Amino acid sequence: MKKNILFVLFLFLNLSAAGGLILNLTSCSPTDPKLEPELALKLEDVSCTEAWLQLTTNNIQMPATINLLKNNTVTQTFSLSTKDSLLYVDSLLPNQNYSFQVSSIQNPVSSNKVNAITMDTTSHNFTFETFTFGQHSSSILYDVAIINENDIWAVGEIYMNDSLGNPDPTCYNAVHWNGQSWELLRIPYYYNGQNFYTGIRAIYAFNQNDVWFGIASLIHWNGSAFQSVNTSAFFPALINKMWGVSSNDFYITGNNGNIAHYNGSSWTRIESGTTSIINDAWGITNQQNNTIVYCAVSSFFVPGDKKILKIVDGKVEAVNWNRDVRLYSTWTNNENFLYVCGEGVFVNKLGTWEQINLPQVGTNSIRGNEINDIFIDGDSGFISHFNGVNWQIYNGNYLKGYSRLSFKNDIVAIAGNYQGKAIVEIGRRN
Repeated sequence: MKKNILFVLFLFLNLSAAGGLILNLTSCSPTDPKLEPELALKLEDVSCTEAWLQLTTNNIQMPATINLLKNNTVTQTFSLSTKDSLLYVDSLLPNQNYSFQVSSIQNPVSSNKVNAITMDTTSHNFTFETFTFGQHSSSILYDVAIINENDIWAVGEIYMNDSLGNPDPTCYNAVHWNGQSWELLRIPYYYNGQNFYTGIRAIYAFNQNDVWFGIASLIHWNGSAFQSVNTSAFFPALINKMWGVSSNDFYITGNNGNIAHYNGSSWTRIESGTTSIINDAWGITNQQNNTIVYCAVSSFFVPGDKKILKIVDGKVEAVNWNRDVRLYSTWTNNENFLYVCGEGVFVNKLGTWEQINLPQVGTNSIRGNEINDIFIDGDSGFISHFNGVNWQIYNGNYLKGYSRLSFKNDIVAIAGNYQGKAIVEIGRRN
């Protein structure tokens, strides 16, 4: 019996010793595995002649020298200093299939290939029709909104004669197109128990039953009635332009640097950092589902700020703009580019501003369906369309002055004035 106990004890001691040896061996630090460098490429966006590519790196020592391959041929070589970068490729052809890949010169590694089909050009072929309103004084239309081809609004001041043929001092402040004809309207603003009919400066339409009208306050059409909204407590100025995702995420902008936001139940004043006129507002919802609003700021009559504002999450920041140029309008549909116009037309791609080669006339409004389908208007009867490659200028009457435009699908509507009359130009793509 004692022999068995001694034998078990002997085995236990030897196993313990062996275990100790194993522990000592496993506690030694092995050589760390080498982390392999990685390059990943993703297509961000395309136009007719450009592509935006998102490059992500791992385990790449910076700075790194990178080759960009287009259709298996190196077309660019650049120095990379950040882990993630947005690459911009231009000089492409419309409606073509391209493949892109990047490779590192210091490291024997290449990215995945991504394919991109560039956008095709859109048609310049529009036929324009002019509608004129007004019989006395000086009539003008300031803004316009397209809901569909049979539902178009334009707003301003239109002076007509009364039933006896005498000048009526009370203006009509809107016209509405039903697909067959225009209807002159007096939209009331109700204040202190009385209806007032004043010129309307701005309009924004979400649908036929959700339309906003801007004066020194707001009027909202809900499909059955015009409702007056007093904005004087948080917006003591004329409203020049409005934009929103919906009536539950809605912005108004105007004189003296005023900006306010409506969340569907309450209004919030937003500090703009300027006292100049905010002429235009246009926004997007980005890939992270954040609302971004761009504003064009400047005054024609009073010296002051000439800048572009960017509103994100209720806070305003200035977009890099170092030119002494007045700005009246802005447009984009994603974060890769931004158009502005006023004293010239400019586009920003990846932080660099480029002036578009167009006639030197004052430009007042820019809107688009896509980056290959953009309209712009201005003084002296100026109308131009961008099809993704070039700008088509339409020969208009130089006595016509255009203010704002709306562009939706194959219809463009332009508000303005001509020899004391209010006008709407309707362009239809053939």
